[in-house]
Amino acid sequence: MALTLTETAAQHVQRQLQQRGKGVGLRVAVHHSGCSGLAYKLEFVDQSNPDDMLFESHGVKLFTDPRSLVYIDGTELDFVREGLNSGFKFNNPKATHACGCGESFTTE
Repeated sequence: MALTLTETAAQHVQRQLQQRGKGVGLRVAVHHSGCSGLAYKLEFVDQSNPDDMLFESHGVKLFTDPRSLVYIDGTELDFVREGLNSGFKFNNPKATHACGCGESFTTE
């Protein structure tokens, strides 16, 4: 079981944490939403939760809850720039379909 970041994504997260001036890592979660049923949720972590699962990649701590890990185990997060846009790209081996807008996915 694992969550990982590319080196580019890890550098981006580290810069954002430095700019915030606080935080111990990044939370990666899944919630029910969107036209495909599941959506990713990212947020900075200032304090971990008792049930958090912890992974570390390129010096960045990644937190998730056991329920979310079922859907994102094996996922690698990349940070990409496409034209004027930039953002995280989820390379999730469990995702079998994504909606047209790219905001949600399914594992069925």
